[in-house]
Amino acid sequence: MNVRRLIPTAAVAGAVALGLTALSACSSSDAAEGGSDGKLNVVASFYPMQFLAEEIGGSHVSVTTLTKPGTEPHDLELSPRQTGGLSEADYILFLKGVQPAVDDAVAQAGVENTVDAAELTTLENHGSEVGHDHEEGGEHGHEEGGEHGHEEGGEHGHEDEEEAGLDPHIWLDPVKYAEVAEGVGASLEKADPDHAADYRENTDTLVSELKALDKAYRTGLKDTATKTFITTHSAFGYLAERYGLTQEGIAGIDPEAEPSPARIDEIHSVAEKNNATTVFFETLASDRTARTLAKDLGLKTGVLDPLEGITDKSAGADYTEVMKSNLAALQKALGAK
Repeated sequence: MNVRRLIPTAAVAGAVALGLTALSACSSSDAAEGGSDGKLNVVASFYPMQFLAEEIGGSHVSVTTLTKPGTEPHDLELSPRQTGGLSEADYILFLKGVQPAVDDAVAQAGVENTVDAAELTTLENHGSEVGHDHEEGGEHGHEEGGEHGHEEGGEHGHEDEEEAGLDPHIWLDPVKYAEVAEGVGASLEKADPDHAADYRENTDTLVSELKALDKAYRTGLKDTATKTFITTHSAFGYLAERYGLTQEGIAGIDPEAEPSPARIDEIHSVAEKNNATTVFFETLASDRTARTLAKDLGLKTGVLDPLEGITDKSAGADYTEVMKSNLAALQKALGAK
């Protein structure tokens, strides 16, 4: 992600000291008013975290997000009001490694119920890999719903995800996202025990929906003419690994990274060798590179949404709908039978 936009620690600390309470809302609503309506005041860092908080929290939470619709989350810069308002939250849900400015601000906020989604599953070092040539449904080093090798509150070795090359795009794998949902549900039960039963019920419902989505992907991508897809943003490493596909990213996991001439040459060779048909771009970033490469190769272009934010350009109203649209796009591009 874009570390050059990291907010200096001193600036963050100063903003927190201001004690300001306003937060950027996730839609047309204003920031939650510190639980004055009896609801848990939840702050989510960006859309995948917002979706979990809303689905699991239900009527017992008031959710705001630091990343407005249509904003590229990796480059988010927090205002002093947003940063200061974090300290007034009852519960913060974020994903370390996606938004450096948020990571620093959350660390300074000192909110007891702060949950890092990266600690609820295992992150992998996809780095700049160009493919994940695994068998369908390949293992990630753990069983679904099993232990993750971490103790609650312990050190998890991803303080510097970007530098270490760990891929934070866990929400694009429905199985990993379900693991995170389970952890979020448990943390909400702890933060608000009076409504624990409802949080558990909502978590079970969401996990069931994610399992159904996983089944749809497994079935829909089982028999395809090719296993290789090309995308501008290498956000789909977990998804590719889960369903036996090979992601060929034009750039790395930073959506703004410019591909090298050598990488462009590699993509040309890979496309020809693997009968790739489509170059995918995303909704929140420029499509210039994808369209130029597709034109050079005589390939089609398409949208594969990394779901970092829902906009009016998104192919659906929520996470599940967009993921189904992504599945349909992959089936078409890969020649699913």
